[in-house]
Order: sequence, then structure tokens, then C-alpha cells
Amino acid sequence: MKREYRPVDPLLSLLGRGLATLAGAQSSARGNPGGAQPETELDESQRRHIAGLMRVNHAGEVAAQALYQGQALTARNPATRQQLLAAAREEQDHLRWCEERLRELGDGPSKLQPLWYAGSFAIGALAGAAGDRVSLGFVDETEKQVSEHLSEHLAQLPQDDQRDRAILETMRADEERHGAQAREAGGAPLPAPVRGLMRQVARVMKFGAYRI
Repeated sequence: MKREYRPVDPLLSLLGRGLATLAGAQSSARGNPGGAQPETELDESQRRHIAGLMRVNHAGEVAAQALYQGQALTARNPATRQQLLAAAREEQDHLRWCEERLRELGDGPSKLQPLWYAGSFAIGALAGAAGDRVSLGFVDETEKQVSEHLSEHLAQLPQDDQRDRAILETMRADEERHGAQAREAGGAPLPAPVRGLMRQVARVMKFGAYRI
């Protein structure tokens, strides 16, 4: 009797992706851009601060994975779903680079990762349920805000810290490209109150991830 194969249930597939995100199980398709740069001599205060910044960025990438996966779950257009999942795969590189850098600095990711993931997945699912144009507009605005905070982090690095600078500059370029792709795919601008709320949520996450 011929066995019938069925596609994996999307929710189960996304659950697997979520567990992999929280376990740090992603493989990076691209080499770490900071790997070829020399290590900078940092005093203890600088080391702690840079580790805090990288912990915030790592938490942001955990949240990005969750947002994209939540949006993909409720996306109506298969092309939109594939675009979201493709961006999520590319941002796995960012997650790995931040994780590697935290280890080099003798530190680790935020202990609140499950909270960042669960909250972001719920927000992503709601954005996807609102329609593909809204969902893509949400991607555009998210990437814009992430690019802004990466620029803030770059301004706080020691001038000769090329290792961390290379990582953050590459991440920022990717985020800007993902935002542009979302706009080109038909993303609708979000209302000002929604953009403001997104900024407030991001501030809470940055405050918590830097410290815990």
C-alpha cells in the first residue's frame, strides 16, 4: 500500500522554528562580519556596556524571528508568507553573530528570551491577521526602528572597536533592505499611534534586555 505524505502543519513547523530560536540552534549561512577584525582592548566598564548592547540586539533578533513567524502563520498570500520566512532565515545570521560576540565578551543572552519571543509572536500574528498590506507595513516600520537603534549603538562604540562595528553595520544594512522590500511589496504606512506604541514596547524590551 502506497504511503500518503502530507505537508507538515504550519503551526507545528513554526513551533519547531521557535524552539530552535530560543535554543540558539540556528546555523549562520554567512560568516560573522566581525570575525576578521582585531579584538579591541576594552576596560571592564566598556566590556559590560558593549555586552549589554549586544544582549539588546540579540533580544531584538529573537523578537524579529517571533514577529516574522507569527506574521507568516496568519499571512493570506503565499508570496507574502515566503517573503517573511526568507527574511527570518537571513536574520538568523544576526542572532548567531550576536550570540557569538556575547560569548567572546564573557556574557550571555537575556534571561527573558521566552517573554520576548512569546510577546512578539502574538504581535506578529495579530499584524498578519490584519491583512498582508498591514503586515508588510509593520515589517517596514519595525525595520526602520531597529535601524535607528543600531545607529544609536554604533555611536556608543569605542572609535577603534571595529569588531562590533562590523557586526552592527552589516545588521543595519540588512534591516534597511528588509524594510525596503516590504515597502516595494505593498506595505501600507502605519498610523502614528501604532508607530508610537511600537516604540514604547521596544523601549521596555531594550531596558529589560540590557540588564537581565
